[in-house]
Amino acid sequence: MVDDTDNPRSKTTTRLYKTYRLHHKPSGGTVNGQSFVFLVLVTPLVTFPVGVEFYMPDPAITEWNRRDRMLKQRGVPVKDRPAQPLPDPRYPTKQELALDLLATFRGHFPQVSLQCTLADTLYGTAEFLDMTALSTGGKQVVSQIRKDQHVRFRGKEMTVETYFHQHPGSPFTIIIRGGLPQTVIVSSARLVVCAQKTKRFVIALKYEGEEEYRDLVAIDLSWRTLDIVQAHPCRWLVEVFLQDWSTYEGWRQLAKQPDENGSRCSLILSLLCDHCLLLHPEQSVWLDHHLPACTVGSLCEVIKMESLMQCVGEIVSSEDPVNEFEKLATRAKEVFSVRDSSKHMIGRALGRLEPTPSLKYHARVMMNAA
Repeated sequence: MVDDTDNPRSKTTTRLYKTYRLHHKPSGGTVNGQSFVFLVLVTPLVTFPVGVEFYMPDPAITEWNRRDRMLKQRGVPVKDRPAQPLPDPRYPTKQELALDLLATFRGHFPQVSLQCTLADTLYGTAEFLDMTALSTGGKQVVSQIRKDQHVRFRGKEMTVETYFHQHPGSPFTIIIRGGLPQTVIVSSARLVVCAQKTKRFVIALKYEGEEEYRDLVAIDLSWRTLDIVQAHPCRWLVEVFLQDWSTYEGWRQLAKQPDENGSRCSLILSLLCDHCLLLHPEQSVWLDHHLPACTVGSLCEVIKMESLMQCVGEIVSSEDPVNEFEKLATRAKEVFSVRDSSKHMIGRALGRLEPTPSLKYHARVMMNAA
């Protein structure tokens, strides 16, 4: 599965790793941050990242898009607007990065048999779907397609939304990620996607409680509809990984080193935490017996507790527990020292916050004049 995410708090300075203006989903505005493309492997046992790359948009194309939108708003016709500049190979697109990550993984681990590749709407292009299938040996590739994409059915061309409006779905019960059953509304057809110039498996899917359909596209026409629908929710395991990675595995603490070295080192170190937690004895016992794995948050709490108990045990079992405790307390105070707060104004000058007697007359004159 491939996905992209943003880290609006990282700060680096090199070309391919520096921050740029990107959309901030919680606020709806823009912030300075970095983008990454992830390749995550989902197995019957565990889920973990197997590839990551930094994404940096082409500055020339970004500037062209800005100016083109401005000219379009002014009513300038297309023929009078500047043509889009050629892509700079130094700034690969997210689709190209995802294909490179997948090819690299396949090159290092040819023994891994992939059954399906899942991606979101950004990767629903013909080039990505076909190249991914070629890289994985013709295996299924599932992505999403826009509602305004044109499809051809019995010689008639129409949008995806129009087609499924004419062919409403039926309720089915599927198992979401091997968990609880859920009712979904599904409609599907093997249609020619005009922009991709080939026939695809197009599916309209609506979960219980949702009002709008999401439209999926798959390249292998031999799969059953419900098999594709049941496989698609596994893509959201990428979001679970991103939440664990940013919350518990250190990335939200910012890069501690500048430039490319700092970005890559801190990124790799934080991702290694995800792999190391799979090897924790508590986790290994559950996985060896094919029982539900522990959450990253609970494992982190257990590790902190184990570290504290080990420290206390070493002090208690030492020949001079009092001396060992004093040494530990001294080191702890050196590491966890208090710092001055800028929130409180104690010891700082607030300034002169009162009226000036000599200006009271002038103030009355100004008010009367107004």
